[in-house]
Amino acid sequence: MQFTTLNLGLPQKALSAPITGIVSDDQMLHVNVTLKVDQATLNQLGESNGQSSSTGSTPDLAKKLGISDENLKTIQEYFDSNNIKITPNKTRTNLTFDAKASSVAHLLQTRFVIHRLNGRTFFTPDPKQMPKVPASIAGYILAVTGLDNYSAPPTHKAALATQPLTGGLTHHQSDAGCVNFYPSVAAPDRLAHAYGYDRLWASGWHGENMTVNLIEMDGFSTSDLSNYFACTGSHAKLDYVNLGSSAPPVGIEALIDIEMLAGLAPNVHLIDYQMDPALLNGSGSNWWTAFNNALQQIVDDNQNIPHPGSTLSISLGGAEDDLSQDTLLAVDQNLQILTKAEHMTVFVASGDCGAYASGIYKGTPDTSFPASDPWSAAVGGTRITLSNNNTRANEVVWQQDLSNLSQCQNKWGSGGGLSGFFARPAFQQGPGVANKYSTGKRQVPDIAAAATNLPLYYQGQWITAYGTSAAAPIWAAGLALANEGLMLKKHIYFYGPTIFYYAANHPGNLQPFYNVTSGNNLYYDAAPGWNYTSGLGTPNLMDFFNVLYNAQ
Repeated sequence: MQFTTLNLGLPQKALSAPITGIVSDDQMLHVNVTLKVDQATLNQLGESNGQSSSTGSTPDLAKKLGISDENLKTIQEYFDSNNIKITPNKTRTNLTFDAKASSVAHLLQTRFVIHRLNGRTFFTPDPKQMPKVPASIAGYILAVTGLDNYSAPPTHKAALATQPLTGGLTHHQSDAGCVNFYPSVAAPDRLAHAYGYDRLWASGWHGENMTVNLIEMDGFSTSDLSNYFACTGSHAKLDYVNLGSSAPPVGIEALIDIEMLAGLAPNVHLIDYQMDPALLNGSGSNWWTAFNNALQQIVDDNQNIPHPGSTLSISLGGAEDDLSQDTLLAVDQNLQILTKAEHMTVFVASGDCGAYASGIYKGTPDTSFPASDPWSAAVGGTRITLSNNNTRANEVVWQQDLSNLSQCQNKWGSGGGLSGFFARPAFQQGPGVANKYSTGKRQVPDIAAAATNLPLYYQGQWITAYGTSAAAPIWAAGLALANEGLMLKKHIYFYGPTIFYYAANHPGNLQPFYNVTSGNNLYYDAAPGWNYTSGLGTPNLMDFFNVLYNAQ
């Protein structure tokens, strides 16, 4: 039998890093094998330029994209030979298995070693004997994750201002369930007016029959959410899917995503996919494997497009330069399937360390992934100032605190820049896109929204949150409202990052975005047209809706 060495896409610096130990034979590995799909078929499924019928579905993705029964059997028999049971997902585009390191090492003719590099400890297969699989199987494999945990965990998530809000009650004080709601910052009704969401509310579109999916590494407090819903008048429906045996610990990230969405799309259906805590902690932790598992579950749950016009909002990410190539490839394929085959828009926060996703100021500028993926709608952040009547008085690029440039701590501001891995997609065109920094690589972000002074109810008090983690769900809520109206009026909806460039390049007499031209992200300046700090701009939602409504 001929064998082929697997290339896990690990950088040479990782493989050359000093070896400090050997992984215990008993350590459990959770391995994800991403299988190659027919790229031409996948592209064909997404050839509608981001427009889909509200009654349409993609028939049998497993047959269209997945591996054949015969080839799947060949792979299963090989793994069965060492008592490793592999599990295909519903679309047969991914395989997973859990096994002890010793069993995996024996099957793949390797061993697992521990390295240390730049203060980080991680494991990989032994660089002198990288894993091997039969040549008859290797051709089906696009990427393998879980045989190492080199890829660094996320560097950006929602953050809190240190001072709780104080002030007077709003008109919601008549709701006995609402505790001390303070309106001095960009409360949902104020932000909704500034961005035109309330004009869609006035048409009766509040997110009814629309679904927004979330991927979270944190759990959430039901009591905090109950008070937020009471104070904002939200009737959003919230379901959750635990991808492990238990929910992850309560944290801030899930709460801000849910509260932003519930406040701006108050009748939306939210599905919170909570990552497996067992993969987020401990010596065998692999955050990106847990993340990709969540993506796979969403792919499986939406293979027949049960919720037309749905979106996915992701407020997590890490520096592209700190990730293995196989991590990028595995996530990218799932994002392509979600977008092209399942007609879903994936919003991703662009990061909170400005042009330096790695957190090294005046190092090499880099971008955050998965925002840098071409099939993400990457969302940057702004600081919005509202007038007394809640219109936009001013809006600039968001920066939170530059007093400490040795540590980002999610305070340096709106992430943006050039991918080092992905090519610029053909749809990324328009004024400002081609500029002196352009290299032919993917440019981030695509769009932006408010990222600071946003009220959040957390641990029993009102406090403000900041970060592009808030901006992504703001846009997810907006597209949910717009697609609700489009499906009711024209029986169509729009999806994917292409639609934002379509709207920008076909505005007619409308203004679908508020272009943000003031500020910077520590390397790139805001400018007219598309720019690396705020993309095409922030939502002018009624005009954005009308541009799509008028699309031919």
